[in-house]
Amino acid sequence: MPPSLKDILWREFLARPAFESPPPEIINRLANAPILVTGAGGSIGSALTLRVAHCALPALLLLESAENNLYQLQRALADDRDAAPRAGVSPAFILGNAGDRALMENLFAVHGPRLVFHTAAYKHVPLLETQPLAAIANNIFATETLTTVAAAHSARVVLLSTDKAVEPASVMGATKRVAEEIVLASGGTVLRLGNVLASSGSVTEVFAQQIAHGGPLTITDPNARRYFLTLDEAVNLLLLASVLPGSSLLLAPELAAMHEIGELARFMARQLAPVREILIHFTGLRPGDKLAERFWSASDLAYPAGSGNLVSICTNRLTPIELESGLAALHSAAEDHDLSAALTQLKSLVPDFHPSQTVLALTRHSNSRACV
Repeated sequence: MPPSLKDILWREFLARPAFESPPPEIINRLANAPILVTGAGGSIGSALTLRVAHCALPALLLLESAENNLYQLQRALADDRDAAPRAGVSPAFILGNAGDRALMENLFAVHGPRLVFHTAAYKHVPLLETQPLAAIANNIFATETLTTVAAAHSARVVLLSTDKAVEPASVMGATKRVAEEIVLASGGTVLRLGNVLASSGSVTEVFAQQIAHGGPLTITDPNARRYFLTLDEAVNLLLLASVLPGSSLLLAPELAAMHEIGELARFMARQLAPVREILIHFTGLRPGDKLAERFWSASDLAYPAGSGNLVSICTNRLTPIELESGLAALHSAAEDHDLSAALTQLKSLVPDFHPSQTVLALTRHSNSRACV
């Protein structure tokens, strides 16, 4: 059987010590509250679920919009012998979307979650460049609905965000930036992560498929580079972020250096096809791509968060009035399927968002059709 992503020694690629796991007292503190995980069937959501399922939680609510992902998570928990004997209650598997207001109201009223890990999002940059209204609905409006209901029930939201939210060049990054503003305005916590190795839909999955077919490996640019971390590290950081004291915290991993994506491709080729030569083909940056991502902008301040490998970021934020009025205008534009107006409002909410030519072309096409 050929090697898989699970067989790769990612520590050799990262060439740095692994982030420490949270101490037992951190995990024990989580056991005191019912927990809701959105996007529970995704790579990070399911890894997080399998970790917290080992606690004797009052309730564990697992929300997932993709039926097969939820089914696979159900199977994984059933097969996890370490989780079953210690669980306080059986997990509740919920097929649905965080943007469903009635579902969220019922879920909070019946189960009373006190801590929400919001990992659900649309994340594929090139795809979302052609589907901006869907990205707005899922990444912004669903976060708004979830956060509003959670706040009404005195629950705290921990949002899984992305480095692409910093000076975004993509719709995905811009919508996640607005999601950050929503959660921070509610007093919740935001954790920005970089690229997570071996996660579903990641570049590592693409490279593995290309290597299995003999190549070539396609890379956007020889100078493209990113911050990378493992799936275990992503979960560890989420757990640490969830127990840090304070409100409206914007956090990111403390990582010293980025890796070139070409370096990752060559490493994977050596791991998965050591006796074959796998060629590399550079395709050029795609719409919404940047050569490098950052966890904070030059105008932001970052300092140690006082726990683990996290830094706290101080950044300029929207005022409550700016956020409220901007979201209201964005709702109106989206309801009318007015892409041009929606993009204008998105840029108003995220002033340092620079839309790609793909998105701008979509708005021009939308305007020309409206004038017919």
